[in-house]
Amino acid sequence: MLNEGHPGILNDVRTRILDAAEELFACGGYAATPTTVIAKLAKVPGDLISQYFPRKIDVLVALVDERTHVEENDQVDAVPGDLAGTLSRLARVLPLRASPAMRRILSREADTHGSVKERLGRLNGELVRRARFALGLALPGARGDAARLEVAAATFAAILIYQENLCQLTGHQIDPDAVAELIAHSLV
Repeated sequence: MLNEGHPGILNDVRTRILDAAEELFACGGYAATPTTVIAKLAKVPGDLISQYFPRKIDVLVALVDERTHVEENDQVDAVPGDLAGTLSRLARVLPLRASPAMRRILSREADTHGSVKERLGRLNGELVRRARFALGLALPGARGDAARLEVAAATFAAILIYQENLCQLTGHQIDPDAVAELIAHSLV
């Protein structure tokens, strides 16, 4: 039974379970990770997980809901004519909150879990919206070319979200400044 008198201890146990699940789901995937392994890594009794998360899917849903989001902040440091600089600054201040492990989980599990796919779609949509807005401010004359701005914004957002996966696949870190420069050149 959960000890209602010690909320700090409860939060610590729950956090350890989520930390362990994040690490394991990112490495081996949700389906390949039994809750007993999560419990072992979290250093908690196996049956304790079910007191916090009745089903294994509840662990994944909690991770996605609690550890991935884009903070509300529409401030953009856009300079007309400076597309690359605008995108570079946006990449540095973009309030995307998802660890590299969570980004791997999102991309890996989106095909098989609706709640993960929905969260990934919302994150991507918000990043595209912000990148499109920033590009529109930096390139005011491009308003008539909405399709090109949409593609540029979508490309930029995808690289920000999937940069950890790309690094794992290629062994090379993706430089957001280089991506910003490439996208800027494609729009002028």
